[in-house]
Amino acid sequence: MPDTKKIVINTGPIIALTAAWGDLTFLSSIYKQILVPFEVSEEIGIGGKKGFAVNEFNSATFLHKEKAPLRISPFLANTLDRGEASVIQLALNEKIQTVCIDETVGRRIARLNGLDVTGSVGVLIRAKKEGLPFSMKYAVEQMQRKGIWLSERVIKIALTQTND
Repeated sequence: MPDTKKIVINTGPIIALTAAWGDLTFLSSIYKQILVPFEVSEEIGIGGKKGFAVNEFNSATFLHKEKAPLRISPFLANTLDRGEASVIQLALNEKIQTVCIDETVGRRIARLNGLDVTGSVGVLIRAKKEGLPFSMKYAVEQMQRKGIWLSERVIKIALTQTND
């Protein structure tokens, strides 16, 4: 059985979870080890136009942020963006079974590499099922307010699985 207490996380979920929760502290309640590839840290550091999630990411001292770029396999490097490729590569290198990726192609490639995949909404569902007190409906609304796109199907699954 895979160790679901360890996870490697991508840029999109970090931003989405910050939008949903307001910070990232809740992650340390549901995972004992959260790895962030150097490449993902760089993407977060750039911060886009508004720098959203940069301060929350920088203050999340419980995240294990890799200090150096990874040597990424040519297949991953040529198929995915740097963040997704580095998440999958780090998981494979460290033998961590679960990755958190929201993008469809990245999720597919992760599965092809034998990894278990969750996304930002899956992490929130897990948090709710593990007893963290919050409203899934409110979290989804916060994500949407910050421009995070969620399909109606994903929203319905989230609300149904958490009885929210």
